[in-house]
Amino acid sequence: MTLDFDLAGYLAREEGRVEAALARAMDGMEDRLSPELHEAVRHGVMGGGKRIRPILCVTAYRAAGGTCDDGIYDLAAALELIHAYSLIHDDLPCMDDAELRRGRPTTHRAHGEDRATVAGAALIPAAALQAWRASGALGMDPEARRRVVATLMEAAGAGGMVGGQWLDLEGEERALGADDLDGLHRRKTGALLVASLIMGAGAAGASEAVMNAMYRYGRAIGLAFQIADDILDATSTAEALGKNPSDTHLGKSTYVSLYGLEEARRKARAQVEGACAAIGEVELEAPALLALARFVVDRRS
Repeated sequence: MTLDFDLAGYLAREEGRVEAALARAMDGMEDRLSPELHEAVRHGVMGGGKRIRPILCVTAYRAAGGTCDDGIYDLAAALELIHAYSLIHDDLPCMDDAELRRGRPTTHRAHGEDRATVAGAALIPAAALQAWRASGALGMDPEARRRVVATLMEAAGAGGMVGGQWLDLEGEERALGADDLDGLHRRKTGALLVASLIMGAGAAGASEAVMNAMYRYGRAIGLAFQIADDILDATSTAEALGKNPSDTHLGKSTYVSLYGLEEARRKARAQVEGACAAIGEVELEAPALLALARFVVDRRS
């Protein structure tokens, strides 16, 4: 089903529309922040990237029957605001002390540690407000809108991404086993990927069966995404990846250190097959989701 799908063209089109939605979000924040803080926020948000989370949101929305093609991008932008906040804080000296992100200086290197810290924190309520307003513009009722915002915040919080970040810090210089490593990354990486799909499908009014399939697909590609990241860290240079340092240099357990390179690749492929099977079981016509699942492990950065 994915052989004839032009994923490169699809990603290029979707990235462009996501960038436009993010630019609208940044313009909407300008009056609420000082010029200096807004500049730091913009640095963290508008620095490029794969935009995989908002693209998954939009793709799930369409696969579930959503038809309001313009409004879904503003909802999807809320996910990227949370992702940007996580990267700004991940890069701070008290966390990974990173110099590069997407091939350019990290936010704290460009704007100072204090301003970067506040910029990251400012993106959390900004994302919630973005999701609330965008879901309203899509015509969702108040209860559905609350569920959308709750899904986003739960994925970002202690039970999701922030909890995963904490486990990641706690795991430095320790050899984590398979269960601990999976649990860490289901939170740190996977939770927001799952939320992307749930928010998109939910905005389209998807059935319970489709929502469950999206959840299973998201959990599988979340682990595949992280395994692929670990493989790239082990096989690419900082220049090619556009970031520095790697998890290995920080003394963190990775799927490559746990399983070795070839077994890690096998496990990533197995997760992708599980993701595609989840979509197939509900007979969704979703070639873009199948292609995106394979892209997760075939990407080069």
